[in-house]
Amino acid sequence: MVSSTQPGGRIPLIAGNWKMNLDHLQSIAFVQKLAWNLKDASHSYSDVEVAIFPPFTDLRSVQTLISADKLELAYGGQDLSAADSGAYTGEISGQFLAKLDCAYVIIGHSERRTMHNETDEVVAAKVAAALKHGLVPVLCVGETAEDLEKFGPSAVPVAQLKAALVGVPSTANIVVAYEPVWAIGSGQAATPEQAENVCAALRTVLAETLSDEAAAATRILYGGSVKSGNIAGFMREPNVDGALVGGASLDLDEFSAIVRFKKHVGV
Repeated sequence: MVSSTQPGGRIPLIAGNWKMNLDHLQSIAFVQKLAWNLKDASHSYSDVEVAIFPPFTDLRSVQTLISADKLELAYGGQDLSAADSGAYTGEISGQFLAKLDCAYVIIGHSERRTMHNETDEVVAAKVAAALKHGLVPVLCVGETAEDLEKFGPSAVPVAQLKAALVGVPSTANIVVAYEPVWAIGSGQAATPEQAENVCAALRTVLAETLSDEAAAATRILYGGSVKSGNIAGFMREPNVDGALVGGASLDLDEFSAIVRFKKHVGV
């Protein structure tokens, strides 16, 4: 059985990254339906935290709805700028996200690293910016199939995490998301054992870089072709504290089923 918390008292986090999908009107409808879907005795927000990451243009609408209806959903931005303000056309400052009451922000997603050439140094600067503005960074690390073959499991994610934690205080509230690039959108997820091995290595980095207490308290998510049919297997692992869900987070019933992972067979 999976208890209401993971080892160390960590409350599981199921996070839905909408990527570039759903306009602000569609987001209102989706959030209303999601909240209704989860409004029953089979789900408790004290057992599983649910967070959504809409496009920037949706955030004000999502904030207004969640605030007005007092919905127990967290939300955040999909990225932020390392800068606070200035001549950075198209960039979004962490202080803007904070003003919208965002709790979280995704940093270092593989699509940003690949398509926008974000280096470890850029990711580290964005982590610092998020913490400066009171946002919890959801720090993504992961390897490509080529990385896996060349360096072996966990080497690249471990190096990325070490680089991103430079200058981060031991008391910082962060979330780490392991997303093997070879699994994202492929339909072929890592095995629970593969995810556990990498997440355990990442927790060791947290202990060595921050502190044992920080390592015990920090949630580490798995992301990559997560669905209702495989989430239970990941959540049985002691170092996997939730999931960063991509495509399946846009399917209302599927995402709701992922949130209810404890209802699945054998869990």
